[in-house]
Amino acid sequence: MIAIANPELTEAEKERVDAILDSGMLADGPEVREFEAEFADYCGASHGVATSNGTTALHTALKALEIGEGDRVLTTPFSFIATANAIRLAGAEPVFADIDPVTYNLDPESAREVADEEDIDAIVPVHLYGLPAEMEPLSELADELGVPLIEDAAQAHGATYDGARVGSFGDAACFSFYPTKNMTTGEGGMVVTDRDDVMERARQFINHGRTDTYAHATVGHNFRMTSIAAAIGRAQLERLPEFIEARRSNAERLTDGLAESSVTVPTESDHTTHVYHQYTIRTSDREELAEYLGENGVGAGVYYPACIHEQPAYDEFECTAPNAEDAAASVLSLPVHPNVSDEDIDHIIQVIRNYDS
Repeated sequence: MIAIANPELTEAEKERVDAILDSGMLADGPEVREFEAEFADYCGASHGVATSNGTTALHTALKALEIGEGDRVLTTPFSFIATANAIRLAGAEPVFADIDPVTYNLDPESAREVADEEDIDAIVPVHLYGLPAEMEPLSELADELGVPLIEDAAQAHGATYDGARVGSFGDAACFSFYPTKNMTTGEGGMVVTDRDDVMERARQFINHGRTDTYAHATVGHNFRMTSIAAAIGRAQLERLPEFIEARRSNAERLTDGLAESSVTVPTESDHTTHVYHQYTIRTSDREELAEYLGENGVGAGVYYPACIHEQPAYDEFECTAPNAEDAAASVLSLPVHPNVSDEDIDHIIQVIRNYDS
């Protein structure tokens, strides 16, 4: 079976973890500080604050930007539920706009329409599947409203918009290092920002509001990253460019091979660089195609089969998002990770062509 995800860990990661184990400094420490600095520099941001996972990174960024009780945060209904959960965990309320049916990202026009009708206190676009959201019009909207912009970049490490890497836009950006992501720490997350005040509040929030060993200025959580996770992350970050190159190469071969097929392939504009956390096609008969792929040794995944506002936990939230609902009913992701071989790509293409015939 060609797996939909297959994290690649080598001796480099093992050696770095062994060094941490030998040092005995397993929790938050110098290794985490190094990872924070290196990752922030990679993104083009001034500061990094490492967290225990991507959800806690989002929660931390919102709290560091003083978003909380009574606030309303504009975001997409087509994402992993963590995007909206973090908003609610911060005490705020998500307000959903529709997506662009081609990019799957928050549609700036829909976002503006919602903002014209609702009081909005922050905007959280998601760079879904590894493709940057339209940051220029969304940044302009945030500036007009006078509200912070927080990038959910959990799936987009290294993606670019107008030549700048995601994580360098807005007031803060959040990343996930879950094992299926383009780089991993096992579990982990990161907040990056250019704002000193956001960095300081984030660093306090993830450490019980601590300002000194037993001095706590605010109420916070233990959202810290371990040194073991940071050691893996530093090794993975060094290899991230080759991971991205492999994903983009695999995606290009899939797109070329499926050009005449029945499925709709993903696209990228001339001002964005897609890093293909997922290679997501659209099809009118998803269940049948997914079953056929599985029968022929190809793993496939649906990200995501229901919009956030359609989940039981969000029953009370009203949303009009036909594009998002159409996407949830028709998207299917194919293996694209660096461990997919040329022979695997050829096989995936042939299976879909056989299905069409």
